[in-house]
Amino acid sequence: MSTETDLIKLYSTRILGLAAEIPRLGRLDAPDGTGRVRSPLCGSTVSVDLRVEDGKITDYGQDVKACALGQASAAVVAANVIGTTEPQVQAARDQLYAMLKQDGPAPEAPFDGLEVLQPARDYKNRHASILLALDATLEAFKAAREAHCA
Repeated sequence: MSTETDLIKLYSTRILGLAAEIPRLGRLDAPDGTGRVRSPLCGSTVSVDLRVEDGKITDYGQDVKACALGQASAAVVAANVIGTTEPQVQAARDQLYAMLKQDGPAPEAPFDGLEVLQPARDYKNRHASILLALDATLEAFKAAREAHCA
């Protein structure tokens, strides 16, 4: 298969559609926690604000400056993150990492839509961008926890 054909497969209509319709764009006023993560390889950045009540995300906002794969990942995360807990987000991050790096299965619900990114397994230079939304969400949880304890 040619490189051009590989890239066409990677940037499927579904991935491009997700990237074009990212939910929950924009920052929150007075978030409980904020996380910002940057991929050193490509410079993609995702910033996440969240509000947490009883350990669950009740509101979520994000600023996404990433490639189409990072945008698609951010779209899936934002569409499914309300009501989730930090352990659920951590599990999704671990499962997405395993899917990309170790040929593991797609993350479990509610983040099972990340399976759309399985074709990116062969593009190691894109993995960090794909993980940004979940990494930034975990950073925001950490910041919220630290602010609560302060």
